[in-house]
Amino acid sequence: MTQLVDHLIIGAGFGGLCAAIQLDEDGERDFVVVEKAGDVGGTWRDNTYPGAACDVPSQLYSFSFAPNPDWSMSYSPQPEIQAYIQRVARESRVLDRFVFDTLVTDATWDEDSQRWIVRTDGPDGPTTYAARTVMAAAGALSEPRLPEIEGIADFQGEIFHSARWDHDVDLAGKRVAVIGTGASAIQIVPEVQKVAGHLDVYQRTAPWVIPRNEHHYSSFEKRALRHVPGLQRAARTAIYWGREAYVPAFTWKPALAAPAKRAARKNIEKGISDPLLREKVTPTYEIGCKRILISNSYYPALDADNCDVVTDPIAKVTGDAIVTADGTERPVDVLIVATGFYTTDLPIAHHVRGREGKLLADRFAETGTAAYKGTTVPGFPNFFFIVGPNTGLGHSSMVFVIESQVRYIRDALRSMRINQYATVEPTEAAFAAWNTDLQARMASTVWSSGGCSSWYLDEHGRNTTLWPRTTFVLRRLLRSFDVKSYTVSARVPALRQAQDDAGGTTEDQEIVNA
Repeated sequence: MTQLVDHLIIGAGFGGLCAAIQLDEDGERDFVVVEKAGDVGGTWRDNTYPGAACDVPSQLYSFSFAPNPDWSMSYSPQPEIQAYIQRVARESRVLDRFVFDTLVTDATWDEDSQRWIVRTDGPDGPTTYAARTVMAAAGALSEPRLPEIEGIADFQGEIFHSARWDHDVDLAGKRVAVIGTGASAIQIVPEVQKVAGHLDVYQRTAPWVIPRNEHHYSSFEKRALRHVPGLQRAARTAIYWGREAYVPAFTWKPALAAPAKRAARKNIEKGISDPLLREKVTPTYEIGCKRILISNSYYPALDADNCDVVTDPIAKVTGDAIVTADGTERPVDVLIVATGFYTTDLPIAHHVRGREGKLLADRFAETGTAAYKGTTVPGFPNFFFIVGPNTGLGHSSMVFVIESQVRYIRDALRSMRINQYATVEPTEAAFAAWNTDLQARMASTVWSSGGCSSWYLDEHGRNTTLWPRTTFVLRRLLRSFDVKSYTVSARVPALRQAQDDAGGTTEDQEIVNA
């Protein structure tokens, strides 16, 4: 039997949870959240590797409507963030509409019923939903990307991705190899170096790493944040504007990042004694071109006697070793792959079909991965991204972006209810104008001109990941639903709706259950 629902949300991370809570507050209570894993949390549920922590201060990396005065430190570790998400979900009383351990296998727009037919597969077998709207909050950092290296499938030791950490593997005394030097790797390496017999870090591109100015909150500070009116909001605001101060260096004049570059170079000098190793880990591209990382322990770990940084390209993997292009064979017991995620080729796009059965991935192949205001796509009515194309950040909190997009979607639903629209989808003209302007602005940013190759860029060299302006501009642009940029259709007549609903229910369903 097909279950009718007004809204179907894919994913139960920060994005999906925010949508669920705020739709519920608006009276939009007829929704279901489908989550492939067994709990809320998304990235913070999945990434349980040693040393996992946020690189944005948690006073900002949290919901504005659910402040937490009890963070233990400014950059909170993964268990605290996951516990926070779980608590917010529990206290919001929306978990009764979450379906866990369930995978969305297909979402297809049905023109006759003007609904999304969403097929899922869960513990009790396949279930089909007929939803008026779909909100994709699967996230860009959800599907691990494994490297294409000859022989890696034949490796006989333990192998796992950083986002799928195998806690049953004992690293003590082992010969461990870490492939990658991104945000996860620089947190993993210091922890692994402490226990491994020997650690090889395979570096393709050196990252810029600045000091981690960590602050541990005292019990007095926690009490003040909890009880002093406005204090926590003031702290959040100060952090927000401090982060926005990075934007001109990224989007206008890279020379403004000179203080950060000096801090990164001093971090190398302080953490590494070997001049040759210092040279090896010093980036040759403009700071900010790839994500700027923060750590006080990464460089000392690389400088340790039991650690080697390998910059020669990997030629192949054997049953018990990694062979580099110069012919050197290094034995390995455990291989940890920290090679990122599918960010420019969104996995969800391969499961969504819009008008005339067109696959979203095929649309992206034609136009590039793009959306109007990072949220909607022509040909895919009533389909909304949360953390969609070009909404990522290199400097601040994605939770701010999530709340901004959810506000836009809420206003779209409000407009649909008030005007009794059956469907909304952006016009091709609005879509083209938005993305032409966006890519023109992107051309002058450090991400496009800084001399690096990063996961921000797609196979054509286009940055389809980041937002090239300030976040307050993005929030302003998402403040209200701009119906003039959309094609809308009238609500399905009650009689026709009753016929469409046969087999599920014969009641005339409102577009939004107010």
